[in-house]
Parts: sequence; structure tokens; C-alpha cells
Amino acid sequence: MTVSAEPAAGSAASSFGSILREWRRARGASQLELSLLCGLSQKHLSFLESGRSRPSRGMVLQLASALGMPLRQQNAMLLAAGFAPMYKERSLQSQEMRPIERAFSLVLAQQEPFPAIVVDRAYNVLRANDGMSALLAFLTGGVGMPGDQPLNGVELTLRPDGLRPWIENWEEVATWLLRRLRAEALIEGTGRQSHLEMLNRLRTLPGVRELEHSTQHDQDLPPTLILRFVKEQTRLSLFSVIASLGTPLDVSLQGVHVELFFAADEATEAWFKSGAQIVRASGNNI
Repeated sequence: MTVSAEPAAGSAASSFGSILREWRRARGASQLELSLLCGLSQKHLSFLESGRSRPSRGMVLQLASALGMPLRQQNAMLLAAGFAPMYKERSLQSQEMRPIERAFSLVLAQQEPFPAIVVDRAYNVLRANDGMSALLAFLTGGVGMPGDQPLNGVELTLRPDGLRPWIENWEEVATWLLRRLRAEALIEGTGRQSHLEMLNRLRTLPGVRELEHSTQHDQDLPPTLILRFVKEQTRLSLFSVIASLGTPLDVSLQGVHVELFFAADEATEAWFKSGAQIVRASGNNI
């Protein structure tokens, strides 16, 4: 009697197939659409999803690319199909990351006197310029997360002991932040657990859960969401632009982006160009 090695291979392929099917459905693509996009027959794609066929390494990467999967999830798909991960996960402090770290530093410096931060995929603040330090020092006197947690941009915005008391349109800002997090959790696919944990943690904050299904917005919406801070006689209005690397080939780097804040009115511009200098001189930094 001949013992076939196919069952073991089929087991790996089955795991791969379930991931492939989940991502295809999440992208709203039919088997026919994805097969045509990748130059496969629909039958072959069906066999890949069911585990009846085992993909090559190149086929895994081709399908993952067509589905726009994050690099972290492409590695997971490779492992499920029985292959070694392709993309590394490096620290920003590693030797290979130094040119990118210098680029981030340059962007932060060029954004002065206005705020700018570098955050990871979980919105932990990795870097901040003097403009952001001045803003936080003015509003809170210097604030951090509870315990030894890193400063998290989303939690800082939503927490009552963070920036919430100073955000005039907090409900509007919080609603859009929650929508962004839910959308990113879907994009993460099988790796969405960290985003779901963050959402659940945020839902324990006062008033957050009630906002999740909010649909109340002005009929005449502005071009972009304006973050409005009010403290004493000072009113500051900011909007942000998010930038990321065009071709990241590192798992951690793909989730890193720079958020640049710009003045939405002349009074805010004047404050950052003059009044913020007084705050900076106090030496408060994040």
C-alpha cells in the first residue's frame, strides 16, 4: 500500500484557502473576478479555496497582491500555505531604517511651527515635533497615558483625562475616529484582533459606545474634518494630512505614517507662529 503525502499538503492548503476566501469576500470580489485578474481559471481558484489544490509561493504572493493585503497578512498567508514569510519586521532604530528615520525627522522639522507626529499601526506616537509638544503642553500641561503605556493618539483624543475636555467638537471627531478604526480592522482581515481589542478598550470610555452608530452630521459638510480646541480665551482650529511611504517592504513600516496638522484659520496660524513660542520655552515635551 502506498502512503500519500497529499493529506498533509491538503491541510496546509485548506488553511490557506480559508484565508484566501475570507479576503476575497471582504474585497467584494467573486471567484470569477479574482481569477480573471490573476490569470487563473475559476476552477483552479475554487480548488485553491477548497484545499483541493496547493498554491506555489509565487501564486500566494500574486493573489495576496491582487487583494491588496497588508504585508503582515501576506506573511500569514504564506505560512498557511507552507512557505516561509517574505517580509521582515524591523525596529525603526535598526541600521537599515536609518535613512527612513532621517526622512521622518526632516518632515517633522519642516512642519514647524505646526504640529506633526509619527504613529504606528496602533496609533502609538513614535515621534512628535516641537509644535505638537507645545500644543499638548498648552492644553494639558504635559500628558501621558496611564501606567507605562506609550502615548496613543486615539486614546489621548477620546479620554476624559486627555484632550477630550478641550475639543469643542469632540463628538464629531470621536465618531470619525471610530469609523476609521472599524474600517482599518476590516482591512487587517485575519490580523484584525489588535484593532478589535483597541475598539473594545475605547468603548469602555464615557460616551464612546453611544457614538458608534451616530449619523447626525450637518447637511453642508466642510471639505475636511476640523479639530477645534478651546481653552480659556484661545481657540485653535486644525486639520490634518496623513502621509506614508509609497512602497514599504517591511511589516512594521507599512503601518507607520506621518500626520501633519495645519491651521484652519488665521488666528490658529498666528498662535503657532507666536504664542506657542512661550509654551515651547517652558521646556514641556512629549
